[in-house]
Amino acid sequence: MTGTVAARGSTAAILAITGLAPLVWGTTYAVTTEFLPPERPMFTALMRALPAGLVLLGATRVLPRGRWIGRAALLGVLNIGAFFPLLFLAAYRLPGGVAAVLGSAAPLFALGFAAVLLRVRPSGRKLLAGAIGMLGVALVVLRANAALDTIGVLAGLAGAASMAAGTVLTGHWGRPEGVGPLAFTSWQLTAGGVVLLPLALITEGAPPVLDAPAIGGYLYLGVLGTAAAYALWFRGLARVPATSVAFLGLLSPLSAAVIGWLALGQSLTPLQVLGMVIALGGTVLGQVGDHAKPPSEHSEPLSPSVTDAPELADPRQLSSIEE
Repeated sequence: MTGTVAARGSTAAILAITGLAPLVWGTTYAVTTEFLPPERPMFTALMRALPAGLVLLGATRVLPRGRWIGRAALLGVLNIGAFFPLLFLAAYRLPGGVAAVLGSAAPLFALGFAAVLLRVRPSGRKLLAGAIGMLGVALVVLRANAALDTIGVLAGLAGAASMAAGTVLTGHWGRPEGVGPLAFTSWQLTAGGVVLLPLALITEGAPPVLDAPAIGGYLYLGVLGTAAAYALWFRGLARVPATSVAFLGLLSPLSAAVIGWLALGQSLTPLQVLGMVIALGGTVLGQVGDHAKPPSEHSEPLSPSVTDAPELADPRQLSSIEE
C-alpha cells in the first residue's frame, strides 16, 4: 500500500515537472507577435531548433551511434523538422484558434499510434479524456467566425499526428543507456534543424535583419522555449507512459490564453474559463491509472563510457499559434 502511494506520488511529481514544457510552449504566440519579425514562420522554426541543438550538442559532446543514428534522425523529423513547419502553416492559414483545436487532437493520435505500433489498446477512459480535452480547448480558443482552410486543416492535423508519433516512439525507445535528456534533446533539435534549414532558405530567402527585441525573443525561444522545455518533455517520456504525457500538451493553448489575458490585454470570457476547467479535467483524466516506468525500461547501451552533462531544470516554448 505504501509502495503504491509512493509510486503515485512519484508519477504525479514527474508529470508536474514535464507539464512545465507545454506551459512554456504557450508563451510562443505572445513572443512571436510582440518581438519577432512578421511573416517569417520558417525562419522562426529554424531559430528555435538548430542553434539550440548545436549548442547542446557541443556542450554534451555525445553523438548517436549504431541504430540510434536512424532513430535520432526520425525522432528529430517527427518532433521538430516536420512538426514546426506544419504547426506554423496551420497557424498562419487558420484564424480563430482553429489550429490550437487541431493540435489538441494529439492525445487521440497518440492513442492510435500506440495501438498500431505498440499493440497498446486504448482504454475508454483515455478516449473520453481526449475528447473532453479537445472540447475544453475548443471553448477556450475557438471563435464563432473561425474560417476553415483545407490546407491549414490538413497541416494542423498532420502536425498533431507528427508530434504524437514522435511522442509515442520517444516513449517506446527511451534513451540509450548513459545518455541524458540534454544529449538526447540535442540530437533531435539538430536533426530537425538540418531539415528546416533548406526549407527556410527556399521559402523565405535570406534571414531578416534582427533588432534587439527580436534577438531577445529568439534567445528566449531557443533556450527556454526549446532546449530546456524539450529536455523536460523527453525526460518525462522516459519515466511516464507516452499516452499520458501526450495529454499534457493540452496545457499549451490554455497557457497561451492566460498569457494573452494577463500580458496582451485580451479578454477572457466565462465560457473560456469553463473551457479551461474542462480541458484540465481531460488532462487529469488522461493520467488516471498510469504509473511511472521502471528506470531501466526501454534503455539500451550506447557506449560504456558515454556520459551526459547535468540536466536543465526549465521549460520550453510553443504557443497558441501552435498547440
